[in-house]
Formats: sequence, structure tokens, C-alpha cells
Amino acid sequence: MAKSRTSFVCSECGATAARWSGQCPDCKAWNTMVETVQDAPGMNRMSQTAHKALAQTAPVLSLKDIEALDVPRFGTGIEEFDRVLGGGLVAGGVVLIGGDPGIGKSTLLLQALANLAATRNTLYVSGEESGAQIALRARRLSVDSAELKLQAEIQLEKILGTLADLKPEVAVIDSIQTLYSDALTSAPGSVAQVRECAAQLTRVAKQTGVTIILVGHVTKEGALAGPRVLEHIVDTVLYFEGDTQSSFRLVRAIKNRFGAVNELGVFAMTEKGLKGVSNPSALFLSQHDSQVPGSCVMVTQEGTRPLLVEIQALVDASHLPNARRLSVGLEQNRLAMLLAVLHRHAGIAAFDQDVFINAVGGVKITEPAADLAVLLAINSSMRNKPLPRGLVVFGEVGLAGEIRPAPRGQERLREAAKLGFSIAVIPKGNVPKQKIEGMTIVAVERIDQAFTKLRELD
Repeated sequence: MAKSRTSFVCSECGATAARWSGQCPDCKAWNTMVETVQDAPGMNRMSQTAHKALAQTAPVLSLKDIEALDVPRFGTGIEEFDRVLGGGLVAGGVVLIGGDPGIGKSTLLLQALANLAATRNTLYVSGEESGAQIALRARRLSVDSAELKLQAEIQLEKILGTLADLKPEVAVIDSIQTLYSDALTSAPGSVAQVRECAAQLTRVAKQTGVTIILVGHVTKEGALAGPRVLEHIVDTVLYFEGDTQSSFRLVRAIKNRFGAVNELGVFAMTEKGLKGVSNPSALFLSQHDSQVPGSCVMVTQEGTRPLLVEIQALVDASHLPNARRLSVGLEQNRLAMLLAVLHRHAGIAAFDQDVFINAVGGVKITEPAADLAVLLAINSSMRNKPLPRGLVVFGEVGLAGEIRPAPRGQERLREAAKLGFSIAVIPKGNVPKQKIEGMTIVAVERIDQAFTKLRELD
């Protein structure tokens, strides 16, 4: 038997190299080159048809001649989970869901699969827990697991055999990093094993129409472990967010070939598992008896859902040579930029002040429409004067001090009015054509104008 050889594979982009180096030569990421064992000649026991095309070569057609068909979906029985998926699962689709250990990935999928098992043929493949452990969890969650089929296995070939025999409509693989294929000599969890196992399962899903949900581990930086190709090969990528010490969990869609991305599902962890939250805006708003300085409510857009989030700011005199800038839930580099805009275009200096920003509830806000709320909260904390009661804001702040409109402004305002907010400071480009009952609209074009309008409201 020929001797096997080793190579080094980048865990980020999948590039290979004969020798180890601290930086990947392709994607330039540091400390991502991992040693893996190459297949020796004659070691591959997979047939030569393992990598053949999923279908015969299709003829070249004009795009206008191809009929666009809506993809049929079926629900999981969990409304918030279906929302993130774009309306439900798709036959033949492959979903990858990742998150920190203990955040609730297996719990959510066990609940969803138990709901589906009542009407569909389902299979739960566990590579991390024994059948007794999963049965104990199902009993603790009080889910109906009578029709749910379970297999505790990590060998890919045996799992593929089970899929061929049972022909389930939905299968959960928990997790992809624990599987290994006999065709490869590297250890489970290695770049080669994760890539090969994911490719084989995806091929089976497309050929047979079974919906496969893969659970993925994450690195300490929060990214999905394994090669980056893992996220490219699947149809949908979901991320669990939230603090494990908190009872609230957020599931965010990062990629979805069958629906909209950046959808958000909000769950509460209870003794009976994860429960969907019908009014998530209430989670992200602190219940103050009276208005407090440094607090500003904004409307952020998560996919098709507008959410009201409270932005808190604390500005205090710095006792260090370099003032501290700390942001939780918002981008820290953007905070430094906004403080420079605040000084240049509003005449408010914070170079000798420690500035702390927090988005209440553990939510992560990535859109720039939070800029105006951050600056108003900072100004409120510096003046030690609360903002007017019932105020809600949104808007992007540019480097020239202008306030740019945010997408879907009408939906944001309607959501705020529904929750009882009466004053909205918004960009001039988001002024609604029709008056919103019970809400006073204050349109602004520049950041200094926003501060002037608020002083008039005091």
C-alpha cells in the first residue's frame, strides 16, 4: 500500500499548500492552515461515479423560455423558525444552522422534527449524543416523539444507507463536524472530511428530494467551523445569536436561496424548550418608570420585520490618556466615525470622554440606520437630560453631517405608531405621503438640525 501524504489546507477558503505557513497564500487569513492527510493511491473506495453530475447535461435555453415555478414549502410547526426559513422547508433543500455550544440548536431541531413526524417521515441522526440522551431531552421538553426515528451514527456510508432505506422527507444531521467517510483517512472534523461529507449529503438531497438540516460547530470567533465552501454548498445558512446566560435567542438567516436573507426569528428559552416571541420589540425596550438620559429608541429593519430597539449611551469623563470607546451590539469602528461627525458638524466634542454604547436585549444591529439614534443618545447622556417621551428615530449619518433616508421608512413608522410612539425624528427622504394617525413627524436633513429640533421639543 502506498504511503499517505500530508498537506496543509486553509480552514477559511480551502486552499492547499505543501508546507505550513502562518498566513494563507490565497485569502491572507492568519493561523488557518491545518494539516490534513491526503488520500494515498488506491485508498479511495468510493466509486468513480461518486462525483458525477446530478442530472444529464441540459440543453442551452434562453432564459425567457424557462418557466419560473414557485418552490412549494411545508411548515415546521414553529412560526418563528418558518419565518427565518422564508416560509418553511423546501423539498431537496439543505439548511446549515450554527451557533455557540448550548445555545439551543439541537433543542429547536428536536422540537421541529417532532412536529413534522406527526405527518411526515423524519430521521434524526446524532453524532454527539446517544439515543438515551436524546430520549431524555424529548421527555424533558414534553415533545411527541412516538413517530420520530433516531440513529446515533457518525460514519457517512452508514448514514447514506439509512437514508436510502428509510427514504425520509426530512433528516437532521447533528453535527456535520462529527461525521467521517471511509474514503478519507483524515480525522472527523478535518477540512477534507467536512467538505466531503457535506458534498455527499447535498448530492443525496438533490437526487432524492429529502430535506437535510445540518448542524454546524462555530469557532471561538463565532464563524462556522470548517472550510468556507461548507456555506457555499448549502441552500440556507442560519446563525443562532444571543447570550447563553439570557433566556432570549435570535436566529438570523445569512443566506437563503429560496427566500429573503437577514430575516430574524426571536425565541425565548423555557423549561419546555424554545418558544417563539410574538412581539419581539418588547424584548428590546427597557421598562423605565420615567425617561432617563442616554436612552433613545430606534426602529431597525430585520428582513421584512421592523423592530424597535433601545440604544443606550453612557458618556463619562475619562481618566486615561486615551478615552475608551466601547460598543455592544453595534459596530465599534462606526462609533469612532460618528463621534468625529458629532464634533465636526455639531460642535460637540467627546475626545476626553469615555463613550459606551449598548443595544438592549443582546440584539446585533448591522444597518447604518442606527446612526442617528446613537448620536442622540450620546448627546442626551452628555447633557444629562432625557429625550422627549414617546420619541423614536432612525436615519443614516454621513461624513458630511447629512442624514440619509433608510429603506422601508413607512413600515418602520407604522410599527412605532402601533406601539404608542408619538414623535418621530426621521430623514427628510422618509417623510410619508399620508399622515400617520397619532404621530408627529419631524423631518431633518443634517445632524445639527436634528439637535435644534429636539431642543424645540423639550
